[in-house]
Amino acid sequence: MTDPTRSARHTVKAFDADIGQLRGLISHMGGLAEDAIQRAMLALQRPDSALAAQVRADDKAIDAIEAEVERLAVRIIALRAPMANDLREVVAALKIAAVVERIGDYAKNIAKRVPLIESEHRIEPISTIPAMATIAARMVRDALDAFAARDADAAVRVCQSDAALDDFYDSIFRTLVTHMVENPRTITQVAHLLFVAKNLERIGDHATNVAEMVYFAATGSQMADRDRDRGALPEEDRR
Repeated sequence: MTDPTRSARHTVKAFDADIGQLRGLISHMGGLAEDAIQRAMLALQRPDSALAAQVRADDKAIDAIEAEVERLAVRIIALRAPMANDLREVVAALKIAAVVERIGDYAKNIAKRVPLIESEHRIEPISTIPAMATIAARMVRDALDAFAARDADAAVRVCQSDAALDDFYDSIFRTLVTHMVENPRTITQVAHLLFVAKNLERIGDHATNVAEMVYFAATGSQMADRDRDRGALPEEDRR
C-alpha cells in the first residue's frame, strides 16, 4: 500500500527542485543581460565594433533561456498545480523572463549603434553615458536578487532608484542636444547617442517592472503606482 505521506513529501521535494531550477534560469538570464549592458558600454567607449558584434550575437543565449523558462513554467503549472504563493512565483518568473529578454534586446540595440558612432572626432558626452549604464545594470541585478530572495522591500528600493536614472537621462539629453547645436558636424553621432541613452532609460523602466512583479509575488498585492513617464521608443529600437 502506498504511503500518502511519503508521496506528498516526494511531490513537495520535486516541486521545490523545479522552483529552484526556475530561479536558477532567471538568475543566469539576468546575469547575461547585465553583462551585455556592460560590454555594450565598453564597446561604445573604446570604440570596438568587434565587441559590439559579439554582444549582438550573444543575445541568442538570452533568448534561448527565456524559451527554457517558458517550458519549465508551463510544465510546473501543468504537473504540480501550484496555488497561492507558489503560483504567483511561477507566473512572476514567466513574466520576468520576458522582461529580461527585452533588456537584452536593449543592450543589443546599443551595440548595434557602436559602428555608427565611431569617428576620428571623439564626442566628449560619450564619457558620461557609462555612469548611467552602471545605474541601469545595478537596477537589473538588484531586481533579480530581490526575486531570488522573495524580498519585497528590496523590490521597492529598486523602484525608488529609478528616479535617479531618469534624472541622469534628462541631464545627458540636455548635454547631448547642447553639444549637437554647438557642433553641427556631430549631429548624426549625437543622435545615435541619444538613442543609446534612451535605451538605458528603458532598461531602468524594465528593471522596475521586474521589481513590481517581485513585490506582487512576495506579498500578493500590487506596489503603489509610480508617477512616471514610460515613453515608448521608435519602432526600430523595439525590435
